[in-house]
This record gives sequence, structure tokens and C-alpha cells, in this order.
Amino acid sequence: MSIETTDSDPDLPDVDERLVAPGSGYEIIDGRVVMVPPAHPPHATRQSNIAALFEAYTRDEYDVATEMLTRTSKIDDIAPDVSVFARAPHPRTGGRQLEELVVEIISTQSVGNAATKAAKLSARGVRRVFGIDLGRNRLLEWSRDLGTWSILDASVDLIDPVFVAPLPFAALLDAGRIDDFVARGLLARNNPVLAAEIERARREENAAAILAVLGARGLPVSEAQRNQVLQEPDLKRLARWHTAAVTCADVATLLED
Repeated sequence: MSIETTDSDPDLPDVDERLVAPGSGYEIIDGRVVMVPPAHPPHATRQSNIAALFEAYTRDEYDVATEMLTRTSKIDDIAPDVSVFARAPHPRTGGRQLEELVVEIISTQSVGNAATKAAKLSARGVRRVFGIDLGRNRLLEWSRDLGTWSILDASVDLIDPVFVAPLPFAALLDAGRIDDFVARGLLARNNPVLAAEIERARREENAAAILAVLGARGLPVSEAQRNQVLQEPDLKRLARWHTAAVTCADVATLLED
């Protein structure tokens, strides 16, 4: 559901048409060449954390990128710290689609410099532009109507169509809990590795519960029967066995199901 409010303007260059060479370490802002030096902590680590969070929470039809150049005008070629954009090619140009969300990390660059970039990205049509002010530990969002940053309440969630679930704003500020937040996002996306691990754990838990009931009732369980219970892959069958174990006459009868 990519939205490009100004991309229909024929005077605008395509977003993936370059003024500077990718990988050169430069941006073009207001027609001036601006060097983008390699980042140091905490900027570099926070950028990595945000990219990981967005990867965990972003829907499959979107991609996440870091420092991806975007033409915002004839005289601007800007690389936001983190971007989210539709994976499908642009229906008109066949090239990359414009970002829907971007994040600028404000550490060595000033709030004003980040605001200049935010205004240009927003004017091009980027739906939401966020700033993370590391010095003041606060979250900002660019207001196109006001032409300035708005301070966000860090206690609420970031809700947006590109995400599979609400992303807590606190996750963008609390670098120490990155693993917890990433895990929640992967669970919300029903990550197949995590889903398989959860199902395996449930099977083991159910099998152990069945054997515990049988043991408490004093019913003898052979090694082959124990292995049959422990190796049963069907969760529904395990659930039936667990219920029936309370009243079954013997283990052989139980496992006939």
C-alpha cells in the first residue's frame, strides 16, 4: 500500500535516479555535496537495532534498508538512516518505490540538519519521518502541516500498516532490550523457526504430562510405549491421550487411538 503523494509530478526525478554514486559516502542537500562520515556508537549501534526491529515487525511485502539514497528533488539525493519501502517495483517506472517510513538518528548531526532532511523526504511523499534524538533520549515525528518536529510519547506504540503488530516506541529508545522486542515481532509474524520450536516444546510438555498421569495412577509403561508417547508428532492426539490417561484401563488401550 505504497503512498507517494507527490510522485506524480513529472518534474520530479525517479527516487532511484542518482546524483551521487552509491557507496561514495556522500549526500546532496540543497545542491551541496555533504559528506556522511562512518558512524560511531551510539549512532551506529542504534541504527543497527532499529533496522533489526523493523525487519522483525515489517510485513513480508516490504523491505528494510539502511542509508539508501533517495532523490527528493532535482537538487537533493538523501540517505536516511533506516527506510521501509514496498518490495514490489513502482507500477509506473518499474524502479524502486518511495519509502513509506524513514528514521533519522540525531547524534552528531543537529536537530536542524535532520529537520532539513525530514522536510525534503516528507515533501517528496514519504508518509512518516521519525527522528531519534539520542542526546535527549526522545522520539520525534516530522509534521508536514507544522513544518517541524513533534515530540512523541515514548510510552505508546508505533502503529502503521507496514508492521504486523504495534511496535512499542520504547523499543526504539531502549537498546538494552532489543532481543525481547525482536522476538515479539518475530512471534507476531509467525516466524516458521520460532513456530516450529514452540510446537516442539508443546509436544514435549504434553507427552511429559501424559506419562506423569500414568505414573501417578501406577500404570506400567513399557520403554516402547514411552517412546511412542514421546515421539508422537500430533498435538491433537497428545491432547486426547492426556485426557484419556485419567481414566484408561491400561496404556495399550490408551495408545490404540
